[in-house]
Amino acid sequence: MMSDGPTNSIVEEAGYYWSNKMGRMYLLALEEVVGKNAVNAILNQAGLRRRMNNYPPDNLDLGWEFGEVSAINQAQAQIYGPEEDVELARRVGRAWFGHALSDFAAVLGIADLAFRLLPAGMRVKLGLKAIAATFRNTGDQTVRVQERENSFQYRIERCPECWGRRAEASICHTNLGLLQEGLSWATGSRQAQVEERACIARGDPSCTFVIAKHSIE
Repeated sequence: MMSDGPTNSIVEEAGYYWSNKMGRMYLLALEEVVGKNAVNAILNQAGLRRRMNNYPPDNLDLGWEFGEVSAINQAQAQIYGPEEDVELARRVGRAWFGHALSDFAAVLGIADLAFRLLPAGMRVKLGLKAIAATFRNTGDQTVRVQERENSFQYRIERCPECWGRRAEASICHTNLGLLQEGLSWATGSRQAQVEERACIARGDPSCTFVIAKHSIE
């Protein structure tokens, strides 16, 4: 368990990491949605006072522990309540995608004209794979994208958002928001249907997000 701060809001350290850049973008997205003072309140509640006004540097060193991500999400839910937190976390995820897009899109080949001219289904498939590759290549998060007859599945098999947490329902709302915004960007529409069908926090083997093909055609 993490030792600093209120013990009722801390989840155990994972021994796995995001890059500093990913953690910084995450906190900047959170700040964009709730404001600087609220970010500090969340960090304090999470027992992460060392991160207050001290975001990770903008580099790819592995310095953002999965337990920190999970503690922030747990503290956020405690402060805002479960119902308000769902929408708030999704908004953070959407803002987070915007920050990530500006940093990684060109490198992954999803920002050029050729990508924009592809059919919507292909853009979604390549976009999901690009998001998964970004997380795999910049940290310890494990993600797979699978195509089914009627859907795409985005599976997080080592998930920082719900690390060490237990819940009766799926709780990876920030990841859901990120995927929603990513699909909106890829298709030019907000009609794509994304649903978290499985979550490690409730005992499932992966956090699995399903995108219905009919909603992107």
